[in-house]
Amino acid sequence: MDLFMPEIIILITAILVIITDLFLTKSKRYLAYLSLLGLAAAAVATALNWNNPPEMAFGGMLALDSYSSFFRILFICLSGLVIMASTDYVTKFKRFQGEYYALVLFALLGMIMMASTANLITMYLSLELAGLSFYILVGFLKDQNSTESALKYLLLGGVASAMLVFGLVIIYGFSGETNLGGIVNYIQTLPAGTDITTHAGLLLGIILTITGLGFKVAAVPFQFWVPDVYQGSPTPITLYLSIASKAAGFALFLRLFYTVFTDPLALSQEWALIIAILAAVGMTLGNVLAIPQKNIKRMLGYSSIAHAGYILVALAAVGNAPDLADGRISLLFYLVAFAVSDLAAFISIIAISRSTGSDEISSYEGLAKTNPVYASALTLALLSLTGFPPLAGFLAKYYIFSASVQADMLWLMIIAAVNTVISAVFYFNVIRVMWLRPARQDVRVLASWPLKLALGISGLAVLIFGIVPETLLNLIEKAAEIIIH
Repeated sequence: MDLFMPEIIILITAILVIITDLFLTKSKRYLAYLSLLGLAAAAVATALNWNNPPEMAFGGMLALDSYSSFFRILFICLSGLVIMASTDYVTKFKRFQGEYYALVLFALLGMIMMASTANLITMYLSLELAGLSFYILVGFLKDQNSTESALKYLLLGGVASAMLVFGLVIIYGFSGETNLGGIVNYIQTLPAGTDITTHAGLLLGIILTITGLGFKVAAVPFQFWVPDVYQGSPTPITLYLSIASKAAGFALFLRLFYTVFTDPLALSQEWALIIAILAAVGMTLGNVLAIPQKNIKRMLGYSSIAHAGYILVALAAVGNAPDLADGRISLLFYLVAFAVSDLAAFISIIAISRSTGSDEISSYEGLAKTNPVYASALTLALLSLTGFPPLAGFLAKYYIFSASVQADMLWLMIIAAVNTVISAVFYFNVIRVMWLRPARQDVRVLASWPLKLALGISGLAVLIFGIVPETLLNLIEKAAEIIIH
């Protein structure tokens, strides 16, 4: 029971938020504080279990190891910052604030399970728990754009889930196992000298699994939902989808493909090539399509597609050279660096857009003159997303470039480097608009202290993880080393 105390605390907190909401008629802000209190307790419970030896639970359906503990902490922190950033925005749906915070917590619960799953059944259940929560949250504004976004996300998400289930069923059909360890044993007990790549059915199952998970992480060509959903969603949910949902998808991606499909090497290199091609196309398409965007949320939506491509570079390196720890480390570090950079960007946008009443980039003209603090925070985040030293984004890209070279994928590193230069075009355009254009109107950005605190924490993390990343790297190295199945 102690091993699952963080999950139990999160579940109880979500239920308490719903019950408490029934008795609060005036100030609903206490719901945010209750949610944050529950997340703090869950974080403490996770930290107390950090040094426990890795073990399996529920008949091997969940893995409790350093890898799952790392993502527990990451998801809890990200969810807490999203809730803090929501305290001003939730006034747009006064009647449903309790449901909003509860759904954020239920989505968190699903994402934690995604990082811990060691069974095909719990993999799908955890994906759907998080997915159903996000389907509802995307449509929370209940206007035309929000409803359209939610419907599109639901329909395309359903198709992606069907593809994923089909892939998992094929894998189960070949191995006769749902536990990841059992699937590994099946592959390794094939007759010596068998070319695993000749098993077209198994490869089809892997490809369909990549298709389903590719939708979850917004990888090309499964990215069509991203710009519209990001634009129509409540901005804090756009942020949540961009960082936490993507990180959960990659956490599941890495555990499944690293633990199951890296031995023999021939199979590993087959799916690594598929991932590498998706990475190259995703980086290029995402960056090129972001350039002409006029809406900053759509721009960051296409940017998110490009960053999914960068993360896939690290995953391809893992497949091409499974024994190379740098591939796993670079993937986890990039997830954290992207998360804190995107957090700082979106939290700034939440505050600015609430005051200007617009998400258009043109409404940011002259912002540095009227609101230098928020303009500086957004500039810092955009520079980090570009990969500008000495920020977290620079180190993250350095690590994935290094991992791809060590995995003999120099061509992929060159494509990633070229795309980094391309991305500077649209990131620096926003910076130019804020700092070099005259202000259209004297708008003063006002925000509550929880939002300001969330912005300060994320901005500070961008600096710290870029300048002194040793502590984070030590945690990542331990998480990447102990992945059980």
